[in-house]
Amino acid sequence: MADWGIRPASMADVEAVAELRAVVLRADLERLGRYDEQRVRQRLRNGFAPAHTWVIEVSGAFAGCVSLRPAEDAHWLEHFYLAPHLQGSGIGTAVLRGLLEQCDRDGTLVRLNVLQGSPARRLYERQGFVLETEDPVDVFMVREPVTDPAISSLPRSAPSTSSSTAPTSSATRN
Repeated sequence: MADWGIRPASMADVEAVAELRAVVLRADLERLGRYDEQRVRQRLRNGFAPAHTWVIEVSGAFAGCVSLRPAEDAHWLEHFYLAPHLQGSGIGTAVLRGLLEQCDRDGTLVRLNVLQGSPARRLYERQGFVLETEDPVDVFMVREPVTDPAISSLPRSAPSTSSSTAPTSSATRN
């Protein structure tokens, strides 16, 4: 696996994230008949919340992002995008495991939605997410916190989910 880390996002990251979103979601949105060149980017710009977002870097370069937005009954995993050439490398799994391990320690339920037919659904299922509901476009999934540490084999260094601000240091792995 490549040398990677995460850092807090800032508003300066919005265009890189919007562009990556357009690239990563294009095939699924086209298959669903919902791809719009401008809308895919603008929706990200409209909802970008750097306080709950981390940028994934590989060898110091922008490679992806992930958001974990607190809500009333859960945290929402959103905007989890990794550059296509890095998908399948284990980086996405490691990032997700770190976030989920922190949610487990905090006792936090995690929700997400993924596009129908997206291969990302398999990643989420491997990490314990189950179907909650679905519609013709989206699959809504939920993951209960793992409370028995013997069951959880997730890494120990992850961004704090109990704070409304992003962490100040990166978590680098080899």
